[in-house]
Amino acid sequence: MEAKELTWLPPDTHGISAAWLTDPTRSTLRGKRLRCAFNSPAAALDTWPASWREVLALWVRRAETGKHYRCATLLARASAARANAALQLFERLLADGLAEVEERRDPQRGWQAHSLRFLDPAALRAALGQPEPDADQLRWTELRNTPLGLEELDAARSTLDESPPGIALARLELLVALQNWHDAGHRSGQATRRDFAFFARTETKKITDAEWRWLTDNVDLAAFGIAAHAPLLLIAANLSLESATGTLALAALPGFVGLPPQAVQAITAIGNPPSCWRLVENRSAFEKAAAARPPDEAVLWLPGYPPGWWRDAVAHLLRLAPAPAAIACDPDPNGIAIAVQAGALWEKAGQKWAPWRMDATDLNRLSHRRPLTERDRGLLEQLQQQALPSTLAELAAAMLDMGEKGEQESLFWQ
Repeated sequence: MEAKELTWLPPDTHGISAAWLTDPTRSTLRGKRLRCAFNSPAAALDTWPASWREVLALWVRRAETGKHYRCATLLARASAARANAALQLFERLLADGLAEVEERRDPQRGWQAHSLRFLDPAALRAALGQPEPDADQLRWTELRNTPLGLEELDAARSTLDESPPGIALARLELLVALQNWHDAGHRSGQATRRDFAFFARTETKKITDAEWRWLTDNVDLAAFGIAAHAPLLLIAANLSLESATGTLALAALPGFVGLPPQAVQAITAIGNPPSCWRLVENRSAFEKAAAARPPDEAVLWLPGYPPGWWRDAVAHLLRLAPAPAAIACDPDPNGIAIAVQAGALWEKAGQKWAPWRMDATDLNRLSHRRPLTERDRGLLEQLQQQALPSTLAELAAAMLDMGEKGEQESLFWQ
């Protein structure tokens, strides 16, 4: 290895001002030298030209303390359009004591700048308003295990572990907003995606299409009272719905129809009322039940925990066409709770209701069941403290004995 030497440059060497004297305490290999400033003035980046700040932002975004960066690479990153600004920035960084330059001797051109080291890149990023390169990762590590309160939201958060930290943080923000939405009582209301976007980010279009796709894949937004557009009451029946402006005969239409809540509230009388209202939670099971219904019955889709708009619409129908109800939900703890909430509408109207296809026998004949979670067990214990219909009380006891729960969809295909 070549012998080391101390290098000290007198003022104005190669056109360099006296403020740019090389620190004589630094030793370098022969043919190389380090240049930095003595007693540099305090840097005020906010007074620098915008072009300098733009170039510096590119250079320090991921710069590391102690690492040298080739000057040619930095110039290329600045682009030819900003080459003059980049050259001026080299000189200013050195003059203000913000960087150290390694020069190498060229036989023909003399000393030439080879590489540059930022003395405190984090301070430069802070002055430019840039986040630290690992800020998202550190923030995600800090927040990833904070409980949200609702099991379904915690389950959705677990899908973020493989996502880049920035994406994970943005989507976690939406899950936190959903928790706040629930806690504020909006879950039982009637809202569109734009309503929730404004609640979460104060702008109706601030949630991206990719984020909506991720939310719909991992969270039952309908259960939070959030629909892509205005919600619809899905019904299959032979009713004649009368309003001030005319009559709609549902028997004239095959399958089922969707009625906006405001249309339901406009109904003033119901002809050909049903002998029974059947409520089905699972959407596929609802469609199956709607296709197989007897002519004198009406089938309604029950969208999970009944949101406020649904309760208001069904209560209005029930006032005009009172009849008992048969309610089919998943044979699981949430299904029992949903059935009880929906059944409360019939109790208030003085009508009877009963579970349908959700007893202990139905649970036992399912070919596929899932284990109960701790939250499931806690919910079952709460439900057992209520005066449940005997069928649901037996189902709750069977689930605790088996340690398993099921889904209703396959019951409609057996």
